[in-house]
Amino acid sequence: MAEEEGPTIELRQRKKPKSSENKESAKEEKINNTAIPERVPKHILFQRFAKIFIGCLAAVTSGMMYALYLSAYHERKFWFSNRQELEREITFQGDSAIYYSYYKDMLKAPSFERGVYELTHNNKTVSLKTINAVQQMSLYPELIASVLYQATGSNEIIEPVYFYIGIVFGLQGIYVTALFVTSWLMSGTWLAGMLTVAWFIINRVDTTRIEYSIPLRENWALPYFACQVAALTGYLKSNLNSYGERFCYLLMSASTYTFMMMWEYSHYLLFLQAISLFLLDSFSLEQSEKVHEVYKIYIFSLFLGYLLQFENSALLVSPLLSFVIALMLAKCLQLNVKKGTFVAKIMKVINFYLVCTLTVTLNIIMKMFVPHKENGHMLKFLEVKFGLNMTKNFTMNWLLCQESLQAPSQEFFLRLTQSSLLPFYILVLITCFLSMIQVIFRRINGKSLKETITLEDGQIGERPEIIYHVIHTILLGSLAMIIEGLKYLWTPYVCMLAAFGVCSPELWMTLFKWLRLRTVHPVLLALILSMAVPTIIGLSLWKEFFPRLMTELMELQEFYDPDTVELMTWIKRQAPVAAVFAGSPQLMGVIKLCTGWMVTSLPLYNDDDLLKRNEDIYQIYSKRSAEDIYKILTSYKANYLIVEDAICNEVGTVRGCRVKDLLDIANGHVVCEEGDKITYSKHGRFCHEVKINYSPYVNYFTRVYWNRSYFVYKINTVISFQS
Repeated sequence: MAEEEGPTIELRQRKKPKSSENKESAKEEKINNTAIPERVPKHILFQRFAKIFIGCLAAVTSGMMYALYLSAYHERKFWFSNRQELEREITFQGDSAIYYSYYKDMLKAPSFERGVYELTHNNKTVSLKTINAVQQMSLYPELIASVLYQATGSNEIIEPVYFYIGIVFGLQGIYVTALFVTSWLMSGTWLAGMLTVAWFIINRVDTTRIEYSIPLRENWALPYFACQVAALTGYLKSNLNSYGERFCYLLMSASTYTFMMMWEYSHYLLFLQAISLFLLDSFSLEQSEKVHEVYKIYIFSLFLGYLLQFENSALLVSPLLSFVIALMLAKCLQLNVKKGTFVAKIMKVINFYLVCTLTVTLNIIMKMFVPHKENGHMLKFLEVKFGLNMTKNFTMNWLLCQESLQAPSQEFFLRLTQSSLLPFYILVLITCFLSMIQVIFRRINGKSLKETITLEDGQIGERPEIIYHVIHTILLGSLAMIIEGLKYLWTPYVCMLAAFGVCSPELWMTLFKWLRLRTVHPVLLALILSMAVPTIIGLSLWKEFFPRLMTELMELQEFYDPDTVELMTWIKRQAPVAAVFAGSPQLMGVIKLCTGWMVTSLPLYNDDDLLKRNEDIYQIYSKRSAEDIYKILTSYKANYLIVEDAICNEVGTVRGCRVKDLLDIANGHVVCEEGDKITYSKHGRFCHEVKINYSPYVNYFTRVYWNRSYFVYKINTVISFQS
């Protein structure tokens, strides 16, 4: 027995270090089996460098040329350089005027700190109201622009308005460059980037609102989002080295946070992006580690934004934060189950349900415990928009009548089709989507993805960055089909995805593999088509649209609004400095910019109190008595009333969407049933009656100025009832 125990004990002693020995031998075997990379020939290195250099040069040049084009077009459209300062400022309409007015206030402030304090404790804009303008209107672009203008000494070189619009045009150049790079990363050729830029500029009516309103928050924010998408595209690529991955991660972090600071609605767009990444991760189309690193960027940006945006509670109750936390919790609860088994498939379904349930639950809990201003008007608008509710409310019906909040028109799709963008986008989207479905079914059946995908495989749906863009563009497109204003988020990525597809040999190879093409070598034909098709598209676009672009730059247009200029001049010369003006919100924004006088309302629609003020002031175009209007105006401490003839005698818009029609419905002066049944009001329309100058209107209001477009009335403090 002793002889038998000896070898047994010896075996057990050797068994203990076996794992470490195996690990070392496995490492040695891996090192020995790993092919030592051969030194790349110099001519190949030179070709790679030349390709990257030319691509980067083309991307930067495209962005610069687009920025210069916007500047030249703006000059020809408004004849800007030949205008006086007042006439230039009048070109900023609506909310754009408000943003630019605060930029002017910052430049006038004795110091940056004092300027910021006055904006955060602003009581010189809206009567009887102190607002934190920086938080409520996301004025960080104006703060940055004012600092740059003074810090760089530009006040001795360039006028403030040119510096301001120059920054915005420059950001649009970065926007185009980022789209160029994204398409280049996906297709592997900078030819796709050139086609992206061409489609973007040709369809600029549907890709950007820069021509209509320069200072819009989206014009400041979307270039950073495009940079974030470009960095995310590179980050998701499977064959990215560690240095490239680190660079993409840092760029993605910086651009995500900056995007969130520039636009109050940015977290909703990032929420859609998070959903796309969640679906990408759910189907195991990419390593979960990368996706969860992006989630960490979201959380970091949200909390940093919360702190630096004066504890903005809207970020804490945003669906993005609830969704990301739910994803993190779901990951902690996941079990290690062998992939491809029936249990693994069930766990995927349970995980999906768990994330959705946790997101809704967490969002409800956050709203219960975090004090926040609920955007109730947004929820009511969506209810009415989708036919879940009916309302006579003026604000809701006014929003529904806005063209940007209605479904896209046929002209929109016609324009995209005429530029050949929509047909190629549909082709690319269907091909990538079907290929993605094939990959998903393979994963469900337990088949693993290939580490390296070759052109001969014809499986473009295995690339995670492609799948992310397919899901993201479907989500954005679904929203754009409901609300036309969201097309400015979707159409730029339509340009990018379509350009990538027609320039990608993999996409053509995927099609040929489905068609089982045998007559011609499919790889060779795919390479030829990936060069020939974009070249033909580019030449046709050049022939048809380039002359139009040049004609636009050659035509000298003129923005002519003498009535508004005369009104602003009168206010600056005749009205007391402490006067408060009442009128339409759009006109009040221009008055705040051009004169600096206090107003009763602003053209902003993210604050319930301002929306209530707008509805009250709009009553000057309703069938209300002089006494009612007087009480409304004096409740806001207004001294002057401005009646606009264009609103009072409005005839050109769709019936039922005129301001006076909406007011009549809200006030019960018109009942909409089978036909319009007008109920007789005791009073005529105020904006008409006040012009006639008879009692009781002259007892409350005294006309002090008028021209063809505007009638200004002083609101009497001492009322005389003499006829």
